[in-house]
Amino acid sequence: MRSKLFVPASRPELYAKALAGQADSLSFDLEDSVAADRKDEARQQLAQWLASPEAQATEKTLIVRVNAMDTPYFLADVQAVARPGLHMLNLPKAEDVEQIREAARVLAEAESANGVTRPIRLLLNIESPRALRCAADLAAADSRVAGLQLGLGDLFEPLGIARREPSAVKQAMFSLRLAAGEAGVFAYDSAFADIRDAEGFQAEAELARRLGFLGKSCIHPSQVALANTAFRPSDEEIAHAVRVVEAARDADARGVGAYVVDGKMIDPPFVRRAEAIVETAKRSGLLPS
Repeated sequence: MRSKLFVPASRPELYAKALAGQADSLSFDLEDSVAADRKDEARQQLAQWLASPEAQATEKTLIVRVNAMDTPYFLADVQAVARPGLHMLNLPKAEDVEQIREAARVLAEAESANGVTRPIRLLLNIESPRALRCAADLAAADSRVAGLQLGLGDLFEPLGIARREPSAVKQAMFSLRLAAGEAGVFAYDSAFADIRDAEGFQAEAELARRLGFLGKSCIHPSQVALANTAFRPSDEEIAHAVRVVEAARDADARGVGAYVVDGKMIDPPFVRRAEAIVETAKRSGLLPS
């Protein structure tokens, strides 16, 4: 999931175009991009499209950002979009453990009502100082939580912190990455609002990759290729990862816990990283599936 393209749910004419694009995942938004008087219409349009053959057949990861739990739209959002084929529900303004558990309960009820057999995961938006401080606890609140997503604009703006301040960006990203690691979920990078600044987007995406993030949010199709490039493992990384995975299988068969590959000591954390690189390479067409 190197790239995640934002698609306003109120723009159904963009659905097929986004599906045909190069983004690894699509995030359909029912929250900020949809005016209050269009919430019902957008929700119905999106639910209908999620049930379509095109949506059901895609290999892309499909995500829906619903409205926050303290709004009058949350329950109807979940009941409408929790359909077979949806992979994740993106929950904004996540701040409380009990809130996450309640969201998971509501989601389970909607799945049961809509005939969903594969559990839909939760992607939590971390958008406030409290949420960032408690991020590991939020991620561990329910087994449905798959990842944490950083919202730098919402996090920084109320505090008067410049969105592009390098030290603040890196500190917030590092803190989120550690929280995600503690909870055993993935970390996903924030959106970058200046679509004209390709160099700025690329630099932030490359920083995110060095910090172990899974991918970066894209608010415009022009950013997708930049994210895919930034999170593409190099040929050398792929080759090393393949050797590590193969060595791990051999070591497991022989009951060996630690071993050397390419002059480097390998143990379980390195194996998990290698497996992730191999999976990314397969999804990118760089290795056979």
